Amino acid sequence: MTFDLVLSGGLVLTPDGISTADVGITSGRIETIGSDLSDAAETIDCTGAWVGPGFVDLHAHLREPGQEWKEDIASGCATAARGGYTALVSMPNTDPPIDSAPLARFVSEQARTTGIMHVVSAGCLTMGRAGERMAHLDDLWACGVRIFTDDGDSVSDPNLLRVCMEYLKELGGVVSQHAMDPDMSRHGHIHEGSVSSRLGMVGISSDAEHITIERDITLARLTGVKYHVQHVSTARSVELIAAAKAEGLSITAEVTPHHLMFSHEDVKDTDPNFKMMPPLREYEDAEALIVGLRAGVIDLVATDHAPHATFEKDVPFEEAPNGVIGLEWAGAVVNTAVQLDQKTFFDRMSMAPSKLAGFDHHGLHLVPGGPANVTVFDPLLQWTPADTVSKASNSPYLGRHLTGRVLATVFNGTVTHELPSMDGAS
Repeated sequence: MTFDLVLSGGLVLTPDGISTADVGITSGRIETIGSDLSDAAETIDCTGAWVGPGFVDLHAHLREPGQEWKEDIASGCATAARGGYTALVSMPNTDPPIDSAPLARFVSEQARTTGIMHVVSAGCLTMGRAGERMAHLDDLWACGVRIFTDDGDSVSDPNLLRVCMEYLKELGGVVSQHAMDPDMSRHGHIHEGSVSSRLGMVGISSDAEHITIERDITLARLTGVKYHVQHVSTARSVELIAAAKAEGLSITAEVTPHHLMFSHEDVKDTDPNFKMMPPLREYEDAEALIVGLRAGVIDLVATDHAPHATFEKDVPFEEAPNGVIGLEWAGAVVNTAVQLDQKTFFDRMSMAPSKLAGFDHHGLHLVPGGPANVTVFDPLLQWTPADTVSKASNSPYLGRHLTGRVLATVFNGTVTHELPSMDGAS
């Protein structure tokens, strides 16, 4: 038969393990996994590359509605496709915040028009992310929202958070917490440590994260809700999460690529592209995050892709907004910093986030009859990112040598990204 697309000669991740094979795709589905599938409208040479389920991001800021000068849904989807993503969850700290069903539907419908990505919005836990009263959780749930967060802020009122948790326990939703005590972090710009002391800059204690996680674990134990810790940044947080899991609580955690690769020493030149929340911590913290991700204490990688316009970041460090972009380079950064095997790599980048987000057609082993949402990743290709298709350029990765690169992304059987050349120059 003639296939629409053949991914030829890659290391294919199947339920039975990894095998060198061709993947034949027709009408949006995997038709065959075999050898010598030469009759195709399009063929991509995947020799030596890892072929597995498309990446899934649980934590990306697409900025639409209301902040389209930073990013919009179309540009964010294009950026994600270039990075190997076929699905993502958009954060609700937009303008207005996603605290009701019509706004959540708007995000998904806007993404659907691009045709290159499956996007769902997370929903706010509280109205307007103000932390004062519960958002329309039932309406958000009815329109497909499964993850709830006031990301960008922590829900500081424990009584209100407990009510939200109890409500979402009944629905089956996930409480995803920006674990940062607002009072301890309010005036800080950088990790509280030797670098902040040398710079004379107000720091943010690691305990601002620990206090929130410890409180929330207590509430998760009380309510039985599915609780997810966003952008873990410290060794102590990894210990707290490991202990909660050992206790049998329904707790998951994510780590960003930038917290795996960098430490607060990278902030010493006060480049605003290294300003983020939580801040970059000690080198020993980054090492603990790597160990935690390898072991599965940290379940998944999430980019926290946070675009800002150049004029917003091109200011003194203390005045710059928090956040960096990373969708295009997440796989390469994880491969460079952590060096996972193929099976674990796709689990942390695709399968675990897909499961938590409730995506039915993503994060799956490649099988005949299965959906053709696929990423082709070369773990050995060395290159230096030089550009981006995002509207923003606030990235610590541009100009930095990386190992591993997405060669192709396939969404519903359509190639949404293919590396045009192997020279590693772009």
